Amino acid sequence: MNSATAERLLTINREFYNRFGDSFSATRQRLQPGVKKILNSIQDDDSVLDLGCGNGIFLHEISRRGHKQPLLGVDFNLPLLRNAESAPEVIFRKVDLTQLSANSEQLLTAPAAGDGGGDSALSEKSGGWSVITMFAALHHIPSNEIRLDILRTVQKLLKPNGKFILSNWQFLNSEKLKARIQPWDMVGLSSSDVDEGDYLLDWRSGGQGLRYAHHFSVEELLGLAEQAGMSVSDSFLSDGENGRLGLYQVWSGG
Repeated sequence: MNSATAERLLTINREFYNRFGDSFSATRQRLQPGVKKILNSIQDDDSVLDLGCGNGIFLHEISRRGHKQPLLGVDFNLPLLRNAESAPEVIFRKVDLTQLSANSEQLLTAPAAGDGGGDSALSEKSGGWSVITMFAALHHIPSNEIRLDILRTVQKLLKPNGKFILSNWQFLNSEKLKARIQPWDMVGLSSSDVDEGDYLLDWRSGGQGLRYAHHFSVEELLGLAEQAGMSVSDSFLSDGENGRLGLYQVWSGG
């Protein structure tokens, strides 16, 4: 995929979430079963960075349980970040994931527990984050090159024994969702412009919209993990009526 096509796909998604951020957030007021499973694996002494945090409900739930270690959520979308409304132990920052490497230094700082929002340097105190999560976000990133830049930055932001936990939308496992796939000419592209596994899907809540998503296979994610210097330690399907709409993986940071 050339850089112009990748930027076109990113623009489609930025415009979608800027327009539908509030209505999208309204459909994401509960944690998915797979996210709940991950939530229960977070230890009391884990610092957590949530990439593509959306409306922040994952980190808010960790905080609600009395977690005392740093919690930081980042997202590019201001409507979603406004809905996040930080709890005392959670900080949210506006960061575009495609610019993650350029912002890596600021992501090695996070709120010290109970300090009312002051920052402490994780890089100096602990070597990075214990856990980095990225739920339902990587599938909105086009091109192998951009994905690898993000994932290699994740590897650098982790502690030596840290965990990267991600989920990706398995929309092809649903006949209902497959019916939402739209032709590329609706956005001035063709199938030859995009990569295998790339799709354009419509949105029907609070108006008509379009967004880009990539359908990952287990094998494709395994290859990305290896190229990013990480390894897959767990993989499972969850969510949706059939329990197969989210592919969750746990990667070891190396």
